[in-house]
Amino acid sequence: MTDAPPTLEAPWPVALLANKIRGYIERLGTAWVEGEITQWGVSGGNVYGKLKDLSEDATVGFTVWSSVKARLSDEFKQGDRVIALVKPNYWVKGGTLTMQVFDLRHVGLGDMLERLERLRKQLAAEGLFAASRKKALPFLPHCIGLVTGKDSDAEKDVIRNAQLRWPAVDFHLAYAAMQGDRSVAEVVAAIQRLDADPDVDVIIVARGGGDFQNLLGFSDERVLRAAAACHTPLVSAIGHEADRPLLDEVADLRASTPTDAAKRVVPDVSDELNRVQQARARLSTRLTGILATEVDRIGQLRSRPVLSTTAWIVDSRAEDLTRYVARGTELVERVVEASAGVIVELRSRLRTLSPQGTLDRGYAIVQVPDGHVLRAAADAPDGTRLRITLGSGTLAATAGPAADPATEPNTTDRTQ
Repeated sequence: MTDAPPTLEAPWPVALLANKIRGYIERLGTAWVEGEITQWGVSGGNVYGKLKDLSEDATVGFTVWSSVKARLSDEFKQGDRVIALVKPNYWVKGGTLTMQVFDLRHVGLGDMLERLERLRKQLAAEGLFAASRKKALPFLPHCIGLVTGKDSDAEKDVIRNAQLRWPAVDFHLAYAAMQGDRSVAEVVAAIQRLDADPDVDVIIVARGGGDFQNLLGFSDERVLRAAAACHTPLVSAIGHEADRPLLDEVADLRASTPTDAAKRVVPDVSDELNRVQQARARLSTRLTGILATEVDRIGQLRSRPVLSTTAWIVDSRAEDLTRYVARGTELVERVVEASAGVIVELRSRLRTLSPQGTLDRGYAIVQVPDGHVLRAAADAPDGTRLRITLGSGTLAATAGPAADPATEPNTTDRTQ
């Protein structure tokens, strides 16, 4: 009856279900697994801990009995990466699943380095290490975002050295676990939070020294991709000079220590003041030299005869002006003289052609009363009043019969 499938009318007892689960699990046998120890507690000689996957969010509990622990050659602690020979064990009474550890070894340094090298090549092929994608740090950041452990020496070193160099610099702090199972997720969240802060000009990820395994979180692919996606310039200041997590390759700037990060990110106010003074001195020297050169050049120009005295212009042009005046006078006199001769000639011609000249020669002009000039004797019947204009004066006359030519041969008019 125990092998019959459970139904609504005939359900299984809990103990039966638990025993079946234990049977299924025990058939899995032993297996070698790799992970990170996130909990290591000793009680009564036995060890109770948890083992976390290196890349996924998966954790299992494990138990190391005192007899097995006594055979282990190495010492283990939280944060160690290990390979364990485990066998699933389902505790029927408590309804819990745990892994019974039969052997436990540290992951060899060679294995971890090989994995890191594969990740390094993958990210390099994607261009995450390329110098062309690295962003320049601001000359003078007003606000620095700092990712570090709370109350850590790294935090104190960065803040103290930065404010010694530039007292006005401000900090926005984002605390995160710098090792252990929470480190990767918290560091990623801290970077993303500071990157979204519009006041932050540059981000420093700082941690003090530690052994190789404690720094592995800063070679985790999630941390590296978060740093690569960061729009704000990011500085890696992990460990000491010899420590080189992969975050150093992705970051826009690698600092050997947290103190070095503060010095590389923030300029020294005294150095900058000295540079300003040196620049001002160079500018003053340069301007003084330019002014002295121009003063000498102006002096040379003023010493030339052209500019040495202002009277040279009048003196050099006075003779020309006299000559031009004399020439102008001569030309005007010639024109006047020529014009006078023309006037005399025209006057003579005018006088010759003038009616007055004719009258002066003994001729007269006879006009009838209406003013017309008398041209024929027939136009003046007897008794017509006439006006005779002579060379000097006028006469009044009356037309009469013509005189006898025999007695007055020179008379042609019939005037009396």
